[in-house]
Amino acid sequence: MNDLHIEPARGEERLAHWRDVHNTIIPTAVLSPDEVRERAGRNRLEVAYLGEVVVGCSTVRPPDEETPAATVIARTLPEFRGRGVGTALYERGLAHARTLSDEGVETVVLASNEDGLRFALARGFVEVERYVLPGDTVPFVTLRLA
Repeated sequence: MNDLHIEPARGEERLAHWRDVHNTIIPTAVLSPDEVRERAGRNRLEVAYLGEVVVGCSTVRPPDEETPAATVIARTLPEFRGRGVGTALYERGLAHARTLSDEGVETVVLASNEDGLRFALARGFVEVERYVLPGDTVPFVTLRLA
């Protein structure tokens, strides 16, 4: 994967790339450009590229009032899975998350994303909660690194 590079989602173009991947992977919680800008102000957002092609994105959320753990979410577009993109995003996010909290690391995966759940479980995460956002029908799964 010599041509894989991961960049901070700064500037309108990279934020749009991050948003496109997010909205493709999580069609039940589509974000607007303003919502992405707001998230970029409080979370670390990154975009993965193979050459010039957008292939994935990640989010690292610091602990907050509800969750004392840091949260790492790696997303890879389906056609690029199995090539190390998710692993690269996850490992970068995990390294950063460990600097944010001594209370552990969590991730969140849309329940219908079987590849994402398999990815998290294979890395030692265990399910701790399922929840459905208002108006949605597909639950999100919160997993904690054991």
